[in-house]
Amino acid sequence: MSADEKVNILMVDDQPAKLLSYEVMLGELGENLIKATSAKQALEILLKTDVAVVLMDVSMPELDGFELATMIRQHPRFQRTAIIFISAVHLTDLDRLKGYEHGAVDYISVPVVQELLRAKVRGSGAPRAGAHRGVSG
Repeated sequence: MSADEKVNILMVDDQPAKLLSYEVMLGELGENLIKATSAKQALEILLKTDVAVVLMDVSMPELDGFELATMIRQHPRFQRTAIIFISAVHLTDLDRLKGYEHGAVDYISVPVVQELLRAKVRGSGAPRAGAHRGVSG
């Protein structure tokens, strides 16, 4: 990857207002932020786009975040894609374990703390905004 290439971050939530808030929180990272309002839309995007990080709601209609994560992990191209779950409900250790078993690398609870979200996304595959990404030659 060249120094000018941006990382794709896919944000999946059935509530557009939450997607907008995540977009505002992650905007300063300077990466490509892609929004999906359903698991189906997320899968369509993933088939066409290389994504470094998937930030997704656990509770969505049709397919929940756990089911979507399982489907993502079944595709060889996405074995190393970082999945971060966001949950508005109180998570027990068993809930977290279920997420990790379905391929999550991390969890974030609502209300989302902007600095924590940025740090977790950076740590999962999106470089630090303005960070030196290597020099060729």
